[in-house]
Amino acid sequence: METTPDSVVILYQQLKDELNQHNYRYYVLDDPSVPDSEYDRQLRKLSAIETRYGGLITDDSPSQRVGGAALESFSQIKHAVPMLSLDNAFNDVELQEFERKVKDRLNYSTSDKSQQIEYACEPKLDGAAVSLLYKKGSLVYGATRGDGSIGEDITANVRTIKSVPLKLQGDNIPELLEVRGEIYLPRAGFDRLNAAAISAGEKTFANPRNAAAGSLRQLDSKITASRPLEMCAYSVGQYKSDLKPETHKGMLEALGGWGFKINPFVEVLLGIAACEDYYHRMVEQRDQLPYDIDGIVYKVNSLSLQNRLGF
Repeated sequence: METTPDSVVILYQQLKDELNQHNYRYYVLDDPSVPDSEYDRQLRKLSAIETRYGGLITDDSPSQRVGGAALESFSQIKHAVPMLSLDNAFNDVELQEFERKVKDRLNYSTSDKSQQIEYACEPKLDGAAVSLLYKKGSLVYGATRGDGSIGEDITANVRTIKSVPLKLQGDNIPELLEVRGEIYLPRAGFDRLNAAAISAGEKTFANPRNAAAGSLRQLDSKITASRPLEMCAYSVGQYKSDLKPETHKGMLEALGGWGFKINPFVEVLLGIAACEDYYHRMVEQRDQLPYDIDGIVYKVNSLSLQNRLGF
């Protein structure tokens, strides 16, 4: 076996780090740092090194996002922390009833304004929910929600999605981190996908949600890699670290620092009246958003209060 020169090892690591950072800036921050031609040049250089020195290839290499051999079937993964479904409220009265129940369970007064609850509000992206497990900063597996207790192993497919970090970045990375998020198709990507299907004489997708879910369940990950999927993180399941944020918003900010895309429309508001106003503001903006949404999600912002509520 050919010995890999130290200079090649150093160059390979440098190229890998630079390409991963370019991916992060392009697909997560929407702020490209280099022209596409420069990215392609660096990727070709990396691929040439991997072709000659195959022992250097790691799971977090940008070259590993293209998809691999097709699977015969999906294996199952049991969620250590169940992926629960959300309760629905269809009008302001039901939203007020939601807060009344929250305050009752916390033994808060419904009339004492000093006991108002802080809520994190965010649009609910209309896609497919997934769970991503990281150990010591590296992606171990990705799974669908399934029935909430058991999902399907879609690791090969999520690895092809550019906004899914293969290796976490930044400081204070947890020893164990399970990230929950939504895989979705932006409207522009959905339109391109259907236009390509029409040109090829193939069946089009009914809506972005079906397209995202169908793309995730491809046994051939190369098909998934060809779809313009994105991932937005919205919560965590398993978490093992000496440091943990005290609020849901703080956790989202930590996830953003570790390389995940976070919804820019998240707001922390005091009291249910402010939440009602947020809903009506988002309804007005809905048609201008770059993706479909399926409502608004309200979460008690304090993680210690979430714990008391059983979440």
